[in-house]
Amino acid sequence: MKRYFTAISEPKPDHKWKQLFLQRWPAYRAWINESIPTTDLPTALAALKKYMPEMVPNHERLCALVGADELASVFLTGFQPPTYFSACSQAVTTVGDISLIRNYDYHLDRFEGILLNTAWNGKKVIASSDCLIGVLDGMNEDGLAVSLTFGGRTKVGYGFGIPYILRYILEFCSTVKEGLEVLRNVPSHMSYNVTLADRSGEYRTAQIAPDRKTMISEFAFATNHQGKIDWEETVDIAKTRERANFLEALLKRGFSIEKLTRVFLTPPLYNTNFAEGFGTLYTAVYKPMEGQVELHWPNEQMSQSFDNFKEEIKIVTYERPINSAV
Repeated sequence: MKRYFTAISEPKPDHKWKQLFLQRWPAYRAWINESIPTTDLPTALAALKKYMPEMVPNHERLCALVGADELASVFLTGFQPPTYFSACSQAVTTVGDISLIRNYDYHLDRFEGILLNTAWNGKKVIASSDCLIGVLDGMNEDGLAVSLTFGGRTKVGYGFGIPYILRYILEFCSTVKEGLEVLRNVPSHMSYNVTLADRSGEYRTAQIAPDRKTMISEFAFATNHQGKIDWEETVDIAKTRERANFLEALLKRGFSIEKLTRVFLTPPLYNTNFAEGFGTLYTAVYKPMEGQVELHWPNEQMSQSFDNFKEEIKIVTYERPINSAV
């Protein structure tokens, strides 16, 4: 299976982002229409103004740019999106300079495959795109890096999709402390684990959910559960406990980011379950001290930075990886 992964640079939303919207909105519209509508535009805008008011001008610009109808306007607020599940692994290493690494495991046909370099609100952000404006993982020029994993719970409630919340964090926060404050106060419609790291060497993992308070820990890793495993299917498909135990053992061995990257590209962290929608689509490495971003695949690599971001396209072949590096 082959897919394109594209790096795009556009400081302010303009024709490049508009083209992304025009290409991908039909699929997102179909996805939304498959679910039961849970909100309307006045409600979504009120929630955006209450919880992420700094994002309102950006929302207005994006909607005007593409002539968004009501459904698209609601979608671009990030409020009450359809449900989605993924199987991911992420970790922070402080061997040498602090780095955040993650594997993104998801359905290949629902993956944007876009690395966006933007400065929508003045702060430079490099991030893997989701839902057109959301963030799966990313870093800003202040050296704050973030990444998400699904929390393994089926509970759905009042709130925003987590990729939109991560976008908000990277647009307006500079430190782990500031990012955690957002995660405590902006409601998420599903359960996720968010790991944050910054240039000072600080890191934390937050467990967020729609039905309980955000829990903050000093864990340097996360997979797809929050304490007790609430959804047994998570164990069967994503092997969340196995990956968590493996990550914990790796970090205790004091692996460098280079060694850790090689391990992330092999089982059990690298997942080949593409048929079930849980294959590893990329490995991302964020280096806050250097302002550098790396994307890795078993047979390909992309390196970017705030000082030297290059627009490029990689053709990625998804197949079984090499044997374990450990």
